[in-house]
Amino acid sequence: MTIKRKAFVAGIYEHPARVATDKTLPQLHAEIAVGALADAGLGFDDVDGYFCAGDAPGLGPINMIEYMGLNNVRHMDSTETGGSSYLVHVRHAAQAIAAGHCHVALITLAGRPVADSKEGKAPRYYNIDAPDFPFEAPYRPNVLNMYAMCAMRHMHEYGTTSEQLAWIKVAASHHAQYNEHARLREVVTVEDVVNSPVVADPLRRMDCCVITDGGGGLVMVSPDVAKSLKRRKAQVLGAGEAPKHLMAGQVDLTYSGARWSGPKAFEEAGVTHRDIKYASIYDSFTITVLETLEDLGFCEKGKGGRFVSDGNLISGVGKLPFNTDGGGLCSNHPGNRGGMTKILEAVRQIRGEAHPAVQVPNCDIALAHGTGGLLGSRMGSATLILGNEDA
Repeated sequence: MTIKRKAFVAGIYEHPARVATDKTLPQLHAEIAVGALADAGLGFDDVDGYFCAGDAPGLGPINMIEYMGLNNVRHMDSTETGGSSYLVHVRHAAQAIAAGHCHVALITLAGRPVADSKEGKAPRYYNIDAPDFPFEAPYRPNVLNMYAMCAMRHMHEYGTTSEQLAWIKVAASHHAQYNEHARLREVVTVEDVVNSPVVADPLRRMDCCVITDGGGGLVMVSPDVAKSLKRRKAQVLGAGEAPKHLMAGQVDLTYSGARWSGPKAFEEAGVTHRDIKYASIYDSFTITVLETLEDLGFCEKGKGGRFVSDGNLISGVGKLPFNTDGGGLCSNHPGNRGGMTKILEAVRQIRGEAHPAVQVPNCDIALAHGTGGLLGSRMGSATLILGNEDA
């Protein structure tokens, strides 16, 4: 069953907090829900579907449904694929709406890693019951060195350079300067990036995303509900999801699960890469963006370095504006899960509500992509293509 034109994103909200020491995790989820529903012109009693991931406290969605007073929920989903969860949720919500299981679906993300650190709470790392734990944990892998291995391998295979990766950060910083809530608003140069301290060779500090509290949410509705709302909406045109893992040791660090999720989304949407006016790409690190763009088909494998260079990702300058809110590299990576923010900015672009300095003219079709897990080991990839109400 296709989800093309079967559901709309009617409301969005990004929590302005980047450090939330004065709020609990449930409070953040609830405030996000209030904001997203208000943006759609709906209320809590209208919600009959709720979607969340592992960042929501409690037993899946159950505790949050009660906490937020969602008394009419008849469909729920707690799919967990890390940072890609929320793009998967959009797909699953669209499927549920198309099947008649719900008509108004609420999706929320919230996190407070900065506040937790200030309070002395240990961050979540490996699940000791995971089947990979006893084989990998003794070697002390961490997020930084897992992504650094991908960058180093890509450089070895294709001649990608640190300067080319730096252009991704430069583009993000050009956009972040217009976002009043962005964690890093200073515009940087390629020289600034490559001269920043090495944190895991070949990645520099400026190749890495920010860590923030906060979160975001969205409201999806059926076509019938959409007709009753005055708010501008973005309709779902296509989506795809896929895992990628270590394949029993047959490891290739130069590609991601977008290799499979992307073609599915494009096929369902019935659009080509030339139709995409704007792209929100998960940017935990600069190498994440480069590999994802290649795997989605915006350029040939190995040509990503050339594709991202010379401002090609800067709105108003390049051919493919990306992450016009500043993305995870400069603005917001709430709870170390940046997938939700990718959807939110794509919707803003479709609505024509991004900052005027970065708004893409006539943005009728946009792509959002999320990566969950680690690029260097196992991940969940999810791709979403949205269009305006006339697409």
